[in-house]
Amino acid sequence: MTIRNLQQAINPSSLAIIGASKRAGSLGRVVMNNVLASGFPGQIWPINPKYEEIAGLPCLAHVADIPGVPDLAIIVTPPKTVPELVHALGLHGTRAAVVITAGLGEDSGLKQAMLDAAKPFLFRIIGPNTVGMIIPSARLNASFAHLLPSPGDIALLSQSGAIATALIDWAVENNVGFSKVISLGDMTDVDAGDFIDLLATDPGTRAIVLYLEAIPNPRKFLSAARAAARLRPIVAIKSGRHPEAAKAATTHTGALCGGDQVTDAAFRRAGILRIHDLADLFDAAETIGRFAQLGRSRVSIVTNGGGAGILIVDRLMDLGCELADFSDQTIQALDRLLPATWSRANPVDIIGDASPERYRAAVELVAQAPETDLLIVMNCPTGLASPVDAARAVAGLSQSGAISTKPTLTCWLGERTARDGRRVLQAAGLASFDTPADAALAASYLHNWSRARQTLLRVPENPVEGISYDRKAVQAIFRQVATEKRQWLTELEAKAAIAAYGIPVPPAVLATSFDEVEAVATDMLREAAAVVVKLVSSTITRKSDFGGVALDISSPLDARRAAERISARLASKQSPDVIDGFAVQPMIKSEHGRELILGIDRDPVFGPFILFGSGGTAVEILADSAIELPPLDEELASGLIERTRIGKLLAGFRDEPPANRSSIRRALLAISQMVIDLPCIVSMDINPLVANAHGVIALDARIVIDPKSVECPGPNPALAIRPYPRDWQKNAILKGKTYRIRPIKPTDAALYPAFLERTSSDDIRMRFLAAGKSISDQMLIRLTQIDYEREVAFVAVDCATDELAGIARFSADPDHECAEYGLLVRTDLQGLGIGWALFSQLRDYATADGLKRMEGIVLAENTKMLKLCREFGCSIADHPSDFRLRTATLRLQSRG
Repeated sequence: MTIRNLQQAINPSSLAIIGASKRAGSLGRVVMNNVLASGFPGQIWPINPKYEEIAGLPCLAHVADIPGVPDLAIIVTPPKTVPELVHALGLHGTRAAVVITAGLGEDSGLKQAMLDAAKPFLFRIIGPNTVGMIIPSARLNASFAHLLPSPGDIALLSQSGAIATALIDWAVENNVGFSKVISLGDMTDVDAGDFIDLLATDPGTRAIVLYLEAIPNPRKFLSAARAAARLRPIVAIKSGRHPEAAKAATTHTGALCGGDQVTDAAFRRAGILRIHDLADLFDAAETIGRFAQLGRSRVSIVTNGGGAGILIVDRLMDLGCELADFSDQTIQALDRLLPATWSRANPVDIIGDASPERYRAAVELVAQAPETDLLIVMNCPTGLASPVDAARAVAGLSQSGAISTKPTLTCWLGERTARDGRRVLQAAGLASFDTPADAALAASYLHNWSRARQTLLRVPENPVEGISYDRKAVQAIFRQVATEKRQWLTELEAKAAIAAYGIPVPPAVLATSFDEVEAVATDMLREAAAVVVKLVSSTITRKSDFGGVALDISSPLDARRAAERISARLASKQSPDVIDGFAVQPMIKSEHGRELILGIDRDPVFGPFILFGSGGTAVEILADSAIELPPLDEELASGLIERTRIGKLLAGFRDEPPANRSSIRRALLAISQMVIDLPCIVSMDINPLVANAHGVIALDARIVIDPKSVECPGPNPALAIRPYPRDWQKNAILKGKTYRIRPIKPTDAALYPAFLERTSSDDIRMRFLAAGKSISDQMLIRLTQIDYEREVAFVAVDCATDELAGIARFSADPDHECAEYGLLVRTDLQGLGIGWALFSQLRDYATADGLKRMEGIVLAENTKMLKLCREFGCSIADHPSDFRLRTATLRLQSRG
């Protein structure tokens, strides 16, 4: 639905060029000349009241004078004229324009005036402040770019016009072609998310490359990218990577999140391969577009030069890749093939005199070894063997299919004969690189992209199955804090909140006087060897800055004196902060314990994020942390742990036993659920969370809330990725059978073939408005792998047989006011009430989601569906453009 009125814009049969000109050096002349020079075969209408003719074409004075309806308008007129032109185009029937004109900003009011003019017509605006749009396959260059790229299968979306033209220049020199080149400009209306949606199913596009400076609608962007990345590779550069981190961050989490780690996390969850250099953009797209996703990315290397092998291993390790560890069987097999002096390890050094036959045998064996996921073959020029002959041997393996099961990269070092060898390899369809660093970088692209694709397919449930939390208890704490007009929770309040979500905390007692401190310590020391005394203040956020923590106290009197010293220290600073009391708790001495930090904070673009890393008082100095977007599941939590240095220590070493990773994961899942359930959480630190072989315990916690949002229900609307809506599941007993009505999951793709087999061709035609009995793999991915942001699907599954009985879905428009719905029930199960149950669930979900209406397009002959729609209160009307169709509209009652 985000692509409404954009399909014709990227494949127009007619153009209006408003502001076309004869004046030398004018933008209107350059654009007009480019359109004509590209050989656009459709109708072209220049619009400019100053001329009667331009380039042999009649020039019209006004939009209203156009004898037909242009599919697309190109606007290159002064800024103040644009809103009126958009309105005129909308009245005339045109539904999209590329606004090349700059200067339509917020301050002048022209931006809003342009949007207001477009809204009544659902008119789509690409730009303003854009270079324009180039569709080589349609012979359309509606831009002021200096070159016309050749047709290809890579789509380029660039927010910067200058970067777009620079990449076009590079592509022309390097024989890279494009399916589309879109300069996004200011993205006032149409943004990157819209075009990603459009390109996801574009048959002419194999890969999408992005250059972005800002992401104005992150939730829409991620929703579109998560759908598209399941079908084709997406490679992105996001500039502005190092803005200065906030120096006065209120929590450790905020202080640790420097640069744009959150963008990295968001792109990873969307299946986007992020790179940082324009020169690598197309190499990355070509690499990941050439190969399938890998389950693991263990790299094996075959080389005739040991030094080159060491170089590439160093670079692979720098880039976070994994080297294959050969089994004894693989080593023994290579022993039988290679000279006694071979390396007997990975890299496989087959010695400088390696013949083509030795290359062929070693490469084939290593490629087929079960430890190999990705193969790199290298050659160093020597006087003992020909690089070209070696290349022919490897090329022959590729052409025969002997190494086709594993991605293979090649690197022939040197010039002259090496250059000839690279030509042989490239002619055989093998990726070939000049240097070990380049080959290693290509391997890292495949490694990182495969991991991002695996992350993309995670669909965390809400809440995680098998774990229960006490949301009401936490909300009561937050409500009390809000009534006191506070944002910061005291330590005891914060610990009570996380304890309600299952994170262990030590017992603690609030003492409001020195006498109470001594009395509480007396009681605790009967069982504990030592206690801790901590300052409790609703106005002090970092106790250690005021010396507000006293550790390892072994007598009641020392506990009292510790509280007195803390109080005196605060008084000596003449601080306006108040002391609410002192927390007394047992001293926790964890044998082999590791101090961790778990945190929540908000990114201005992508909203809430979760941090994990090394904790303790030196947390900012250690700066060992990783970031992930909620919601989490077990695998995502594990990945978060593994991306830190301390994650390796938690696995155990020497006499250090491994930490209880399950407990750490459960703590991460708990804070993920907290940020989903409780939108008022602004930030949180659990530091330290001490982990050992027995479990975890939180020794300190800090939470900041937004008091105005305490009553806001979950799931948190600020989440960039919606969790799987597990609460929207129910059983329906229909004619004695029980069906589970639940949101669709990616694994449901396996249920479709049997479902379609028992659904008649006529019913499929009624649902999809087209004949057909099967669904392509790409369409199946789109139907089952959704992110629940603007689309939802409910399935009815027979509880006895696990067979799919029916599906209902809707897709909401960009304004989230209207959703288009569809429904299909297996032919032999119709009449049982399955359709009614699914439609009811769909309606209730749409109502809860704040939609105003649902619209379905139904064939007039589909009397069963029309009857169901009427029973639900839908109004039925003739379709405005097709007499064979009806529109069934259901108006929804607001939750309020």
